Amino acid sequence: MIKVLKPGLLTSLQDLGRTGFQKHGVIASGVMDPVAHRIANLLVGNQKDVPTMEMTLSGPALRFESDTLISLCGGDLSASIDDAPVKLWRPVFVKKGSVLRFGQAKEGCRVNLAVAGGFDVPDVMGSKSTYLRAGLGGFHGRALQENDELRTEEASSVAKKIMASLKDKSDGRNFISMDWYVASEFIPAFQEEQPVRAIKGRQYNLFKRESREAFFHEVFKVGSKSDRMGYRLEGPGLYIKKEGDMISEAVALGTIQVPSNGQPITLLADRQTTGGYPKIGQIASVDIPLMAQLKPGEKVRFEEISHDKAQQLYLERERSIQQLAQGIRLKFN
Repeated sequence: MIKVLKPGLLTSLQDLGRTGFQKHGVIASGVMDPVAHRIANLLVGNQKDVPTMEMTLSGPALRFESDTLISLCGGDLSASIDDAPVKLWRPVFVKKGSVLRFGQAKEGCRVNLAVAGGFDVPDVMGSKSTYLRAGLGGFHGRALQENDELRTEEASSVAKKIMASLKDKSDGRNFISMDWYVASEFIPAFQEEQPVRAIKGRQYNLFKRESREAFFHEVFKVGSKSDRMGYRLEGPGLYIKKEGDMISEAVALGTIQVPSNGQPITLLADRQTTGGYPKIGQIASVDIPLMAQLKPGEKVRFEEISHDKAQQLYLERERSIQQLAQGIRLKFN
């Protein structure tokens, strides 16, 4: 069991999303950074769709009521256990009674905590993700609060072997991290003006020439009103050639639509099911984690990529994740 001593700014349980219900108006939700989520689960012997705890900017304080195996993947929110820093992107054995805390967000905006076995919460419409606005899924359909107690499922055989290996080396310490970690290709390379690759959107050609050029050549800033639903970007105005009504159509994770004020909105995990604004771009799947890790006030610039290249990069990443999963299984089976 894990007890929440302090909830943090926004801490919720998320998995890979609630699919198959958008036609009924139910949004997908799920983690903002799916790569960090999947790798965190692999490092503790879980399946990829097991829910993780997603923390935003200011993380919670958590007390572990039993020995467990955890991993932290994503942004660096200055994690520590009993005042000693905890490394990211690797398995960590934590002893009963230890307290995990977070401090300043050094790099990135979100970090995912995976625990061996995963969090024991109900499955709602095929997912354990928290849909905050509807009070659906996760832990009682809401963000975590002080004194919440989270139960975990039974750890897998792989997790038990990793835990036993680390426990033997703990030498009385409250926690111990594995000396190996995932390859650097999975770890976000944060930059001052974060480059994010994007494909031309469905209505790209409806925009004025100068707006099309600005989209791929100018810098945008993440606005203060950004959230899990979407990032409101501030920068040069992007306008279509001729104003007119559009029929609403489906939107996807990473769709970049532009309302009449000319300021683009990047749709993220809690996006609506359809949208009626023209879509100037679509973020390539491989760069969704980079976008999801941006904080309000940080800058982004979009780089054009073809659909074929984006698909190629996606398949390469999937092969790399499969190789990582296989490597962990072979090491501890």
